Amino acid sequence: MEFPFDVDALLPERITVLDQHLRPPARRPGTTTSARVDLQQQIMTIVDELGKASAKAQHLSAPITSASRMQSNRHVIYVLKDTSARPAGKGAIIGFLKVGYKKLFVLDDREAHNEVEPLCILDFYIHESVQRHGHGRELFQYMLQKERVEPHQLAIDRPSQKLLKFLNKHYNLETTVPQVNNFVIFEGFFAHQHPPPRKLPPKRAEGDIKPYSSSDREFLKVAVEPPWPLNRAPRRATPPAHPPPRSSSLGNSPERGPLRPFVPEQELLRSLRLCPPHPTARLLLAADPGGSPAQRRRTSSLPRSDESRY
Repeated sequence: MEFPFDVDALLPERITVLDQHLRPPARRPGTTTSARVDLQQQIMTIVDELGKASAKAQHLSAPITSASRMQSNRHVIYVLKDTSARPAGKGAIIGFLKVGYKKLFVLDDREAHNEVEPLCILDFYIHESVQRHGHGRELFQYMLQKERVEPHQLAIDRPSQKLLKFLNKHYNLETTVPQVNNFVIFEGFFAHQHPPPRKLPPKRAEGDIKPYSSSDREFLKVAVEPPWPLNRAPRRATPPAHPPPRSSSLGNSPERGPLRPFVPEQELLRSLRLCPPHPTARLLLAADPGGSPAQRRRTSSLPRSDESRY
């Protein structure tokens, strides 16, 4: 794939790795800011044209690789340059491979869901004029060494039949694990997948008392003794031989023990009249110099003396 600018000068290496910033691989000494912007714009043009060619080869309605998509995602693109062909001294691009890590929910052999974050093959394209010359394997193998992964550890996003045949031919990837999404994984994918350990909540100390604990409930179940003379009334209800079962939920109100019933008013008055006077009251009446209550009533009716005049 040819471009109107010098590809050899822009991409000095045979395989160039570009991240989301799409910056030139190496800064040239004495390059001004405007020149660096022009070089970045040339890289963006290469990415856009490669994405369009890949979408056309896969019969897609829209490209899945573009400069704007690269800048908004943490993906990496490997660009393969043709060093032998130099049309008009500007070089050419053979193809590219785009990869990136994604969080996926995949099924294993037992159809159990697993949350993983593997390296995914997102787009792969070799120009039609140079296919079947080993360029695809060269680019793919370089990526495996750079990312330090094995072929069976990869997840492929909507692979074409050409890509499936390519993986089967060069890496013996044939048996797939059925999935419910657009990604394809092969047998052996879960051989090196180690799920992160689950953090269990800290164990609560046995001595801590929770709200509405059993000790609080036992305290609330103690019956309160009514004051005299209510405690002399006969009980009308016999408490059960066994206390009611304690509630198992924390939200329910605690159960209280049986209390003595209230005494009717007439029975209370009758018990008060029949109650003998307290010994202390008798001593006070005997020590009163005014005498009996009848004597005090007779003396209170007499006229007062003239002591107030003096």
